[in-house]
Amino acid sequence: MPNATQLFTIGHSNQEWSSFVQTLNRFSIPLVVDVRSRPHSSRHPQFSQPEFEGALREAGLKYLFLGEELGGRPADAKAYRDDGMVDYRARRQSYGFRAGIERVLKELEAGPLVLMCAEEDPLTCHRFLMICPELVASGITPQHVRKGSVIETQSEAEDRLLVDHGFGDVTRSSLFAAGRGEALEQAYVRQAEKCAFRVDPSLVEYW
Repeated sequence: MPNATQLFTIGHSNQEWSSFVQTLNRFSIPLVVDVRSRPHSSRHPQFSQPEFEGALREAGLKYLFLGEELGGRPADAKAYRDDGMVDYRARRQSYGFRAGIERVLKELEAGPLVLMCAEEDPLTCHRFLMICPELVASGITPQHVRKGSVIETQSEAEDRLLVDHGFGDVTRSSLFAAGRGEALEQAYVRQAEKCAFRVDPSLVEYW
């Protein structure tokens, strides 16, 4: 069975390569699961393929690309709404996404791993908004590695999301936390409206 507390997420942001590797080693993370649809960064080329994978291996770390299954810019037109925005809830029901989650759970049985995308703040990234709810439903408790190697737990990130969208009365410390689940679902939807990838609606069927 997967270890429920050994799954981390991270956004590479503008980290220096040495700092990134040190962070992975600090938390004894041997495997980087890349969930970027497009594993390229012109501003931060140290995180671009194919050099990125090679550099990880030179550092004694493993690499797995799941951007096609778990990326925030899916190729499947069915994952997009009529207005051109990725529908995270619809994407979670797809075969490709389900296959990606199953692969993550299988890899987690062997040891810790980190889901990597670009954004430092998980609340602005599909790894939190699209992937993490499914992991939580599978009994996994993601831990988010923030700037300075600070860990933000999934519950802490969810509380921050709730506060950002006016649901501070149902955070874990609230007397009314019984309404947390429904409020959290609304907060996820609202945050996705702000952060999810969009294309020109006229291009959706060709995306």
